[in-house]
Amino acid sequence: MPRLVTTSVSLLRPHIVSIAALGTLVFGWLLTGAWCPALALIAGLDWFLVNLVNRVVDRDEDAVNQVPGSGFAVRHRRVLVAGSLTLLAASFAVVQVVEPAIWPLRVAYHALGFAYNVPLVPARGRRIRLKQVYLVKNVASATGFLLTVFGYPLLARAADVQVEWRTVATLAAFFFCSEIAYEVIYDLRDVAGDRAAGVPTFPVVHGERAGRAVVAGLLVVSALSVAVGYATGVLPWRAFVMIAGPGVQGGAFWRMVRRGGVTERDCVRLTWVGAGLLLAYAAWVWLGLPLDPFGRGH
Repeated sequence: MPRLVTTSVSLLRPHIVSIAALGTLVFGWLLTGAWCPALALIAGLDWFLVNLVNRVVDRDEDAVNQVPGSGFAVRHRRVLVAGSLTLLAASFAVVQVVEPAIWPLRVAYHALGFAYNVPLVPARGRRIRLKQVYLVKNVASATGFLLTVFGYPLLARAADVQVEWRTVATLAAFFFCSEIAYEVIYDLRDVAGDRAAGVPTFPVVHGERAGRAVVAGLLVVSALSVAVGYATGVLPWRAFVMIAGPGVQGGAFWRMVRRGGVTERDCVRLTWVGAGLLLAYAAWVWLGLPLDPFGRGH
């Protein structure tokens, strides 16, 4: 049973799907003042589909890193890919009825996911994936989150947007840096496999010490973006409290480093913690608890 559970978590990646769905729900509310559960489910589904294909094509690095479920993904890759494509096609038909406005962003997101997973980019006489392009690898993943978590609510509820573009940009910068920090933490876990598969992550190219410095720098920038945004009046208090995210993320990462390194379990747990923070935020708002303890409306 434990092996079945670890294989399922590795293939389905519920922790990442939860971040995508809850992020869309929470930031959709912050931007529009309305809950968008359908958009959250769509975002979760889209990340599930792209991540499932990613697990199939990452077989070389996953084998080196001994990622649970990698053998199962290789053995059943045709079924998994065919199932993913079938579900994607069916979802476009359904979503076109439920949330028709977001179809351009869904096309862009899945095109990005396809290029990330499948060799398309010419390089030295051969084709490589976006994942194998230095810097683009992390930026592509963070861009995918911006398309779903921010783009879906902004496009589907354009008439209900209650914030200025400066607020959107500040929150996007916060989320973008925090998400890339997650990515680099995962890269620190996967150094051996990424090196073997030719994936030029920060830790592979510059060393693990530099990778840890990148994580720290990204978390500082993420926290500063909301702190400065609140201080300058760009963000209200209900958005400023998001600063807890990089704080918790940084504390957990510091413990990993002191203990000796990043493990698969560390990454999954840390992602669940992030999802838990988003869930707690949504529950706080849903219960009608005070959003501004200072009563200033800011």
